[in-house]
Amino acid sequence: MARRSTRRAIAHLRLDAGRAALDSDAQRQGSSPISTAEPFNPRLAAAVRQRATIDLAIAGMAAIVLLAVAAFSPRVFIDGDTNWHVAAGRWILSHHTVPLTDPFSFTYAGKPWIAHEWGSEVLMAVAYLAGGWSGVVLLIGLAAGTAFALIAQELRLWMGPLGQIVGLALTFCCLQPFIFARPHMLAAPLLVFWTSRLLAARRAGKAPPLELALLMVLWANLHASFIFGLGIIGPFAAEALLAAPATLKARLEVVRGWGLFGVIATALSLATPHGIAGLEFPFWVLGMKVLPNILEWRSATFQEPTLFEAALLITLFLGLWRGVRVPPFRLLLLVALVHMALQHVRQEAVLAVLAPMLLAEPFGRAMRPGQPEPRLTPPVGWKPNWRVPSVLVGSVLAAGAALVVGTRLAVPLVRVDNGNVPVTALARVPPQLLSQPVFNEYAFGGYLIFKGVKPYIDGRADMYGDAWVQEYLAIAGGAQPDVDRAFKRWNIRWTILSPREPLVRMLDARPGWRRVYADGFAVVHARADALNPFPPPPAVPSTVTPKRAP
Repeated sequence: MARRSTRRAIAHLRLDAGRAALDSDAQRQGSSPISTAEPFNPRLAAAVRQRATIDLAIAGMAAIVLLAVAAFSPRVFIDGDTNWHVAAGRWILSHHTVPLTDPFSFTYAGKPWIAHEWGSEVLMAVAYLAGGWSGVVLLIGLAAGTAFALIAQELRLWMGPLGQIVGLALTFCCLQPFIFARPHMLAAPLLVFWTSRLLAARRAGKAPPLELALLMVLWANLHASFIFGLGIIGPFAAEALLAAPATLKARLEVVRGWGLFGVIATALSLATPHGIAGLEFPFWVLGMKVLPNILEWRSATFQEPTLFEAALLITLFLGLWRGVRVPPFRLLLLVALVHMALQHVRQEAVLAVLAPMLLAEPFGRAMRPGQPEPRLTPPVGWKPNWRVPSVLVGSVLAAGAALVVGTRLAVPLVRVDNGNVPVTALARVPPQLLSQPVFNEYAFGGYLIFKGVKPYIDGRADMYGDAWVQEYLAIAGGAQPDVDRAFKRWNIRWTILSPREPLVRMLDARPGWRRVYADGFAVVHARADALNPFPPPPAVPSTVTPKRAP
């Protein structure tokens, strides 16, 4: 009897949610709301509260897991670019302006540089100044947890608890390798929120609210992923046009609403220090010839099993098994995202964020064919319901988040060596070398900038360009003419390189060069005259005649 009552209550919940949505639409159009003159049902209220409590627990736990991963996983600092992002943020805070030329390297000093992620860099610098590296990882964890909670909010509309958990687990498998301290994580919540609002607009059969376009001002100054936000407007607009009544007036209304939103969003994306150059920048980077030499821009490989491969295959299996039907324009968008993820490893994170949101409704409909409407009708517009369905669950989640934050701040994070950050090697470099020209490993450049050392090259390949990066690769590979020419042109006095570089072995055998320090992550060489820039003066002959022995 209890099960039957719960099912009946849930059925009433779905009916009431649909009626409430119709009432809201009717009120907006100025007509009378649909009557729902039914007596209060305590069982229905209990079912609503129970379901909302379970959903809150799932979303909250997912957010805490992401926060903990970011706070304590050593992978958060696996990327050397984290260091120059923080350094750039400190520079902006110190100079009260966004750099338009390179202030860090000695090879490209004063040349144009598009600091397109300056907003994220300022946030990272503020977090660093407030809490050291612990503050940075907590900032990244907060962003990742927020993105995950927003994804869970979209999944709960169409899936029960088990479906939400499976969807979040598959998302985590794809996203986990990319949870490190870089601006893309700070932009992730914006990508999720933007997509959820476009989906809500489609469910309501309307164009997105123009206020949503204001988000582009923030997004375009945080990370280049804003281009995805602009890009997905088209498929949703085409879907709305296809679903519109076959009348000229109705279709013109769709074109006007979605077109105006797209134009305003694009215009607001130009509100950056770089204007139109910031909009062109992502496309220019995709055309660089050296991208295959940068790990994150390489193609995905399936020579060894990966979590990304497992998530793809599981999703494909479940979709075929349940007979999932995806609307054509969303399917085209998914195919494009899969292609990008296979072409460039770094785009797997975009697929991980967008795929569960695009597939939530098709999977929900396939699992419950008799349920044409969302499991819970979401708020449409800018008035979300912030009521906590269970004070106990909310308090437990808040305590869990506070425990993660408190533990991380109580145990300060100390940077350690890895393949991209030579902490020990740089600390062992003689002080007189640090201000002299250096030839450094590409991945080490970010840490050199953070420590105040001007690098030969760093992770800003977009600034240096194809020709410079290719020349660097030839030098690091030990090409004799390139080594001699560059070392002479720039008066290179010392090097800090990965032990795997052929140039390390060349310098070991090169006259006038000495190995200063080496470990499993970095090798430091220096010119002998750089180690002793001020040789002792020659001995002056004595003018005193020595006494003869008696």
